[in-house]
Amino acid sequence: MLIDCKSISKAIDADVKERIEKLGFSPKLVAITSKPDPSTVTYLNSQAKKAKKLGIEFEVMEGSTMDELLKVISTLANDDKVHGIFLTHPLPKGIDEFELTLRIPPEKDVEGRTPYNLGMLIYEKEYFPPCTAEAAVRILENVTEIRGKNVVVVGRSVTVGKPVEIMLLKKGRDATVTVCHSKTKNLPEVTRSADALIVAAGRAKLITPDMVGEGAIVIDVGINVVDDQLVGDVDPEVEKKAQLTPVPGGVGRVTTSLLMEHVVRAAERLAGKNE
Repeated sequence: MLIDCKSISKAIDADVKERIEKLGFSPKLVAITSKPDPSTVTYLNSQAKKAKKLGIEFEVMEGSTMDELLKVISTLANDDKVHGIFLTHPLPKGIDEFELTLRIPPEKDVEGRTPYNLGMLIYEKEYFPPCTAEAAVRILENVTEIRGKNVVVVGRSVTVGKPVEIMLLKKGRDATVTVCHSKTKNLPEVTRSADALIVAAGRAKLITPDMVGEGAIVIDVGINVVDDQLVGDVDPEVEKKAQLTPVPGGVGRVTTSLLMEHVVRAAERLAGKNE
């Protein structure tokens, strides 16, 4: 059975619209990019469409060199009319992504990639968690009671695997979490034992039906292009024995909605209407 991520996204969008009305002004999100490839351009176009739909100002700024990008970030960091800064990735060779991330003010880091916001997760302060990791958790919360569940995470990236593990361990969620990666032995044995499985490995159809327990919940974070089609890290056949998020239209849809929610949260804080 496919998990209805569209309804989750719509609920977030409705809340965002209501909060923008209360703000009395349109929050602004700026995406920073450098020599974007076609997939990045497509992603930016989808962000622009979503922002316009919700009433959020959206702008794209581009830099070709490290110095240019640093200047762009510095300008945006000091602009009170900009509430969220989004850095596209991957970036071209010669561009130090980590150094750029360090320059983004945590209060405008709506994608949750600065060391500050990632570090806050350790203290169970979800100021701005990484959007994709938060999307996986939000979907899981909508489908089941997480407390006490055995959750297996496949992948250990900074943007998904590691933060989602920390978020699931947070008091109140209280999941028992196992993290797997490329060096994990007997992966199928581990994944079959999971009540819920979050897959963010970046390998098309890595998880096959025989690797999933009957009735499990499977959150497919993967986006891969195979024969000019988007496919996830999970074989679609898994749907026949488990609850599965679709690709496309699953985690990515919720991630985009949460990014916009973060922009509104940043604007609320600047306006003194939130904690």
